[in-house]
Amino acid sequence: MATVILVRHGRTTANASGMLAGRMPGVKLDTTGQKQAARAGERMKDLPVQAIVSSPLERCRQTAKAIMQAQTPPLTLVTEKGITECDYGEWQGRQLRDLAKEKLWSTVQSQPSAAEFPGGESLAAMQARAVAAVRRHDAAVEAAHGSGAVWVAVSHGDIIKSVLADALGMHLDLFQRINIDPASISIVRYTGSRPYVLATNTHAGDLGWLAQKPSRKPRAGKRAASAPAVGDAPVGGGAGPSAAS
Repeated sequence: MATVILVRHGRTTANASGMLAGRMPGVKLDTTGQKQAARAGERMKDLPVQAIVSSPLERCRQTAKAIMQAQTPPLTLVTEKGITECDYGEWQGRQLRDLAKEKLWSTVQSQPSAAEFPGGESLAAMQARAVAAVRRHDAAVEAAHGSGAVWVAVSHGDIIKSVLADALGMHLDLFQRINIDPASISIVRYTGSRPYVLATNTHAGDLGWLAQKPSRKPRAGKRAASAPAVGDAPVGGGAGPSAAS
């Protein structure tokens, strides 16, 4: 039961100008984006993060480094091509207002599973490689640090939307219903039975509650009460992470 914190990179100069940057080099965080990335790191400062994985693109690495600065001890940044930006092909570098006039735009909006960018990749291929990469790193973190481990993946809007859609059991054609803002935080906990989406597109709030507390052992001579299997959903919603233990 490792937990991944999905962080979109902070706002960039391309975001602010309405350009689809895609995989263009040299796209950096603007002043607002730098502040957003620092705030994301601040939210995690009291949470022991075991690993941080980033898209290779500069705006994600900038965001990841801001998060790393808030961690003690410092972490080593790992880059992962599997969570890099979608290859938008010939759409890359163009203004969104112009792309909205393209015939493909309506397919991207209403039937993403059928959308393939000219000279680029399909949204279905993007989701497949992103989900595979996140699940692979999640399993590695759990194997190395235990089931209560928390790690961070810094990526892009469409990538995070596709990972959340998979975790929610949503068809890719519905993933445009999910909104992911710059430097927002979403949280998924993977278990043997199902993923649990703990948060989406959050902008504020300390995340120290994600740190797993050790469970109490029964007193000598007292039999432990039977409990649901690990990974089972609490019927009725449960008591939540802030409940006294």
